[in-house]
Order: sequence, then structure tokens, then C-alpha cells
Amino acid sequence: MPIPVYDIAIVGGGISGCGVARDAAGRGLTVHLCEKGDLSGAASSASTKLVHGEFRHGRHVPFGKYREALEERDILLAAAPHLARPVRVVMPKGRSSAPGFLSSAKYFAYDSLGGRKYLAKTRRIDLHGNQAGRPLKRGFGSGFEFSDCWVDDARLVLANAVDAKAHGAHIHTRTRCVAARRADSYWRLLLESTETGERQQIAARALVNATGAWVADVLENSIQGDARAFVRQVKTTHIVTRRLYHHDGSYVLRAGDGRVVFVVPFEQDFTLIGAASTEYHGDPGGSVPNEEDIDYLCNVVGRYFREPLERAAIRFVYSGVSPVSDDQPRGRVSSGDYTLDLDGSEGSSPLVSIIGGSAATYRRIAEKTLAGLSPFLRVGEPWTSHVPLPGGGFAVGGSGDLVRALRAAYPFLSELHAERLVNSYGTRAATILTGARRPEDLGHNFGYDLTEAEVAYLMAEEWAVTAGDVLWRRSWLGLRFSDDQRDVLDAWMSDRRGQATVAST
Repeated sequence: MPIPVYDIAIVGGGISGCGVARDAAGRGLTVHLCEKGDLSGAASSASTKLVHGEFRHGRHVPFGKYREALEERDILLAAAPHLARPVRVVMPKGRSSAPGFLSSAKYFAYDSLGGRKYLAKTRRIDLHGNQAGRPLKRGFGSGFEFSDCWVDDARLVLANAVDAKAHGAHIHTRTRCVAARRADSYWRLLLESTETGERQQIAARALVNATGAWVADVLENSIQGDARAFVRQVKTTHIVTRRLYHHDGSYVLRAGDGRVVFVVPFEQDFTLIGAASTEYHGDPGGSVPNEEDIDYLCNVVGRYFREPLERAAIRFVYSGVSPVSDDQPRGRVSSGDYTLDLDGSEGSSPLVSIIGGSAATYRRIAEKTLAGLSPFLRVGEPWTSHVPLPGGGFAVGGSGDLVRALRAAYPFLSELHAERLVNSYGTRAATILTGARRPEDLGHNFGYDLTEAEVAYLMAEEWAVTAGDVLWRRSWLGLRFSDDQRDVLDAWMSDRRGQATVAST
């Protein structure tokens, strides 16, 4: 049997890899993407969920890339209004804060650089008598309120993968790249299923290494070539607590060491706090939050909030590891920057290694990756800046109308159920409900309105394999599910996979 040949092979199913796959497939290129685990299974689902938040107000980030990240917010809001929304963020000022004119100048620049179609301008606020001031200590009487963009990072990855597949890309999860070597102006890749051990070979005219924190390891151990990535690893730790306050705004708190910590309302009943960023050494897959990072976040919140943040309030802790190019400044670390490394000469098959990146820059990374490959491939014109992602295609701020329309078509849906479906799937939510006239038509309810119909959709359309895939990346229902509920879901999915395997043989 001949080896299938693609224009581009992509190793890595995070936001950068899936962004490149979508852009390339939409330009008519043939694309193969493999991911050794689940899509968005590493750092791409472990962010602060703020598009600009990773950039820590531009510190140690080149001006052009900082501007890119700010401009991308308007594009993202228009492309995926179900996954992204404007948020207002308050930076409280205390007696020891920087002089007001310095902060005013900084936020004027922030407003001037970024897109402003959907985001309101910065304003100075008096925290006395303002709802944003109620959770804070008395010493913080004023501050600045600016706009940012919240995004469901994991579902953004999936939306890009779904669109890539719709444009013809081949997406293979739980598939590891064992080896890749140049041969006869092609890359030849040996791939292995991490579930069955089955191996296959493919060939590609170009190779993209989008493996995130594993980028250097893959270059060293899997890709036979001359390219080497010199990177440092940065671990970011976040905690999810019970809801700390009752309004919808967020906060950015400056710590004593100059870093900042974001406090963000999350999933209605919770608060997301992060990140604690530290240098990391070792296997990125083995990173776990440590007590020091958790204490750091609790202490920063305690400096500002009236009520101390006790450990008992913490519901979940997560961390992710991202690469930073080793020529970036040391000391304070940020995972928002990126570097693209092109290895290829005329007549050879090119390799692009992506170091860094985030939800703020992934679309630009894809465009620049394809621009770098244009001498080697017939690359069409950029297109992703003006085309909605799957589930988008409705007005920014229009999710409420979509919820009402969904409930009118399916009256048995509760308000919360309809909101969750719209916020996850946008205009595609009705696909899950097709033909249903009563709740029972959606099958068993595993908990919190997660039904068999929805899980079947996630398995068929979004590469979900385990309960963890569903509860921590296709949704955040893992915060609410008990161990018993999770086990029931896992058993049902395993049984369904077994039935599908039997049916295909």
C-alpha cells in the first residue's frame, strides 16, 4: 500500500498546531495533524482564560507582538462570540502604588494599541461605593478599570480542529510521532497509536513541530535533522476556588515581586486565580502544582481582599508548562511570547518549530508559519481574520438571543442548560438536540444536564475518548461531578467505543 502524502504534517494538537491546521486546510493544502494525547491536553487548556492576560501588560514582550495580541481580541470576539466575551478588569491602587500619571499613560497606550471595536476604554474608578471595591480592603480606594477578552481556551483549540477537519484536514489524537526524517524532498513520519501500538507511515512536503513544551525534546529525539530549539520551560499554576464575590468583573493584582495575578469569575459558582509563573525543569507531562505556588496565589489575594483566602476554599488546582525561547530575558517569566524557527533550504523539505504562543497570538502564528512555507508550497491568501469559527457567525453579545431561540425550539431546556450549550457550541448547539421533544429523548443524564446525546456528539465530532476529555477540556463539568458520576460516564463511553469497534469490523 502506498504511503499517503500530505502538503503539511503537524505534530502537536494544542492551539498553535490546530491553528496552523485550520489555516492551511482552508487554503487548499492537504494536512495531517497528530497529537500524542488529547487535543488541548497540555498548556493550551491551562491558561488564565484572558486573551491578553498572558502578556502581563507587555513586560518583556516585543512591541510588535504585544500590539498583535491586543488587536487579535476583536478578531477573536467576532469569530467566536460563543467562546469569547469582553470583560472588565480592575487594577486596585493602594497608597504605595505608582503615581497616577504613570498608570494613566500606560493605559492610554494600552487603549491606543489594541482593537477597539467591541472593548470599552479604560477609566479611573473610585472603589468606595463601587461594587468592585466591596471585596477589597479599605486601603484600596481607587484604581483603573480596563477591557480584556475572556476565552474558553480548550474549546478554542477544538473549534480550530473542527474547522480544519471540515476543510479536509486529517486529525489523529492519541497518535505519537515516533520518528521523522528527510528523504527525497519529503518528510517521512513514523506514527504510533498510544492506545493500540499500531504503527503507520506518512509523507509530507513540510513539517511543523507544534509540540509546545516538548518542542526541544521532539527535535532532539524524534526529528532527524539539524534544527535545535534552545528553550526554557515556564510552569504556570492556577487555583479554582469557591466564588469570592458576586459581580462579573475581574481583578489584576500586583504582587510584591512585581508580577501580577488575575482573579476571574469562573463557571458561575467559582473564581479562577492565576498565575504563579516559575522556571521549570523536567518532563512537562510530570508537572504538578506545588504548595509554594498555591501559597503565593493565596497570599497575593490576601493582600487585597478583605477575607483571607483559606485552603478550604480551593476546589481545583492546575498547572501547565510552556516553552520560552532561551534568548528571552530571565527573571520575571511570561509564556505569552513566541518564536518561529524555519529550517529549510531550496530543494529540501522545510521544518517549522513553534516556540511559545497562546490564544492571543495563535492565528498570527499560523499566518506567519504559512508565509514561511510559501517558498516551498503553493500557499494561498490569508483568510482566517474574517471567517467565523464553527459555532460562531452571530453578533458579538448575541448569545442571549441564541439561548432564547434554543429554548423556544426546545422548551424542555432549562435556562442554565441552554446557556451552557450555547456557550460551548454556539449555533451548533441545536445539532445535539435534533429530533428531541422531551428530556428523555436526549438519553441518560450523567449529571448537570450532560446527556448521552451530547457525549455521543463529542465522541463523534470532537475526538472525545474518556470522561476526562469531556469533563476537563470539552467542558469544566469536572468541577461539579462526583467520582461516581465520572466513573459512570467513563464506563458508558468505553462501552460505546467498544460497540463502534465491533460495528466497524
